[in-house]
Amino acid sequence: MRKKVVAGNWKMNMNLDEGLSLAKGIVNSLKSMEMENDLDVVLIPPFIHLNELNGLLKDSRLALGAQNVHKETSGAFTGEVSASMVKSVGVDYCLVGHSERRVYQQESDDELIAKVNQLLKEDIQAIFCVGESLEERESGKEKEVIADQLAVLFDLDESDFSNLIIAYEPVWAIGTGKTASSDQAQEMHAHIRAEISNKYGSSIADEIRILYGGSCKPDNAAELFSKKDVDGGLIGGASLDADSFVEIIKAASWSF
Repeated sequence: MRKKVVAGNWKMNMNLDEGLSLAKGIVNSLKSMEMENDLDVVLIPPFIHLNELNGLLKDSRLALGAQNVHKETSGAFTGEVSASMVKSVGVDYCLVGHSERRVYQQESDDELIAKVNQLLKEDIQAIFCVGESLEERESGKEKEVIADQLAVLFDLDESDFSNLIIAYEPVWAIGTGKTASSDQAQEMHAHIRAEISNKYGSSIADEIRILYGGSCKPDNAAELFSKKDVDGGLIGGASLDADSFVEIIKAASWSF
């Protein structure tokens, strides 16, 4: 059975005091909760929180993730942060290719795979995001779009690819209040797994964890997570409230 993942992407929210308060609330709630061992919980805050949260999370069930790294190891890149830098403050996961960065920072395929390779060198697990826009879905191109986005990874060898997590985020359901139905999510997750199987074989495809990221909330999380190919969630807005995030964690823990 694949180990489920619930990852909270705080995006550009929370000053340091607010972030510490949120993280403490989540940690304290989980202390009194029975959680399956086959569940990873990750907090993905802005860079300013990473060092403080590294200390706070050390004796907890939570891991630490970063929202981005630069494609180069080091150098004259003012305002950027490298994979080795985030590793030094306890980061074990990192987002790559989130739809917002694809749109606002115009991240290219070459840049995305370079970031993945930087993370692999530092033994940081990349959470590689794929997803289609509303226009692409309405024109029936959603599966083609996802296949093209995944193909960026297909020069990786089997060992490196096996260390990735994929996150399916229907762009039309991020921050819009719309949510893909659980059947729509399952259909796309199964498509992603099939594309991976076609490239790397069924044994690797069966082990890759695929997260749903599109307005996952306490009231729909259990149904989404119960689907065969949905291995957890990349949570946005609901991760900014401790009670809501803990309820989603509970949904993942109880959906085995």
